[in-house]
Order: sequence, then C-alpha cells, then structure tokens
Amino acid sequence: MNSPPHDQPIGQQVPAWLAATLFGVVAPALALLMLADRAEPASLVLVAAPILAVALMGAGMIAAAAAGRFGVGILLALLAGVVLIAATQVLGMQAVSHPISAGLAMIIASVSFAARGALFARSGADKGWLIAVFVVAGEAAILFTAAAMPGALPGWLLALLPAQWASIAIQSALSGSGSVAAGAVLIALSGTAAATLLVAKLWPLRWPYLVMFTTWLALSALVYHQTGEQLSANDDGKVAETEVASRKT
Repeated sequence: MNSPPHDQPIGQQVPAWLAATLFGVVAPALALLMLADRAEPASLVLVAAPILAVALMGAGMIAAAAAGRFGVGILLALLAGVVLIAATQVLGMQAVSHPISAGLAMIIASVSFAARGALFARSGADKGWLIAVFVVAGEAAILFTAAAMPGALPGWLLALLPAQWASIAIQSALSGSGSVAAGAVLIALSGTAAATLLVAKLWPLRWPYLVMFTTWLALSALVYHQTGEQLSANDDGKVAETEVASRKT
C-alpha cells in the first residue's frame, strides 16, 4: 500500500528519518546495553521482547509514514529487528528457541506497524510521521511502565496495545514458552493490519474507520480473554523466566 508522494523536499524529511532511526535502533540498542549489565544473560530475554517490539514499531511505523511507502516500513522494521536480535546474542542472551516462530512474529508485527504508518502518511500527509512518533512514544511509555512496575497497570489497558501484542509473541518465540496467547496476539496483529490497510486504501472515505476500530476492539478482547490475568500481574514474564530456567538446567 503506497501513499501519495509527499510534497516537502527531501531535506525536510531528515527529522522523520532521524526519529525512525532513534526509535527503531539507537534507543533500543542503548536500552539493551544498559540492561545487559544488570540482568543475567539467561533472563535478558525477559527485557528484550518489549524492547524489540518497540523497535519494530518505531522503525516500521515512522518509516512508512515518512516515506509514504508501506513496503519501506516493513523492510526497515525487519532490518532493525535483525540488528537487535544479533545484539542480544552478542550480549550473551541464549540462542533463540524457535527461530521460525520469532521470524514469523517479527514479520507480522512489522506488517501491522507499517500499515499504520502508511495510513498516517495518507491522513496526515507530510505530518504523518509526527503522528507516528507520538503513537510510538505513547505505547512505549506504557509498555516500559508495565515492565518496570508489574501489576501497576490494568490488564485491559495493556490488551489494547499492538506493541504489547508484539511483545508477547516475540517473548514466546525467544523463550520457547509457546503459549496460546502467542497465537491470539498474532491473529490480532494480522487482523488490525488488514483493517488498517483497508482504511488506507479507501481513504478519504470515513466509514472504513468504523471497521478498523471495531476490529481493533474485538481483537483486543480476544487478547484479553487469552492473557488478561497474565497481563494484570505481568505473569507472562514469569512464565518465560520459568521456561528459560528449565532450559538452562
């Protein structure tokens, strides 16, 4: 899904690409470096998943909005994900338990995030990337708050966030826990991607927004139904930690 080319000169798009680089690679890499000094290598998987989710979101959504090209967002999100996965291995994290599942989760999440960026490019034109930045920053703040203070945020709130969906899917693949929740969030990411692309394709018609928001709420309910108690207590991290410990022994 490609959006109409932006009218601003390339030089005026530099802040957008800097933002995509910051949210997609630089900030996540720095976060991994800082946390690697405090966490055991085996438990690094617990903090890597939300960081990777935010990185995919930042690179995919902001890049797609800046370029007005759906494919550009997917490509850059996957590139950021590969770079950060390699960084976790250098930092000592155990090898990815299910590489195929991890790759699938990253692809579906990248498509979903890039779809939102493509919609922002259509609806916000040359300011679409700014909308993407605010969305990424908002979801990242909630996600990291939940990770730092388990149980502080209600499960229903976390179940509304596509970044949280991606985090659950990635964590399941990295740790090998492979829960039913991972399937639910992949369905949710795929469904919202399809609905968002429909809105982008039919824009500026307004009625498709009803389809998109209804789909988002329905899929959020599915995620909450499968993961509600885990999200409320942040037990998904504990489940993954138990799995990592069992594999280590």
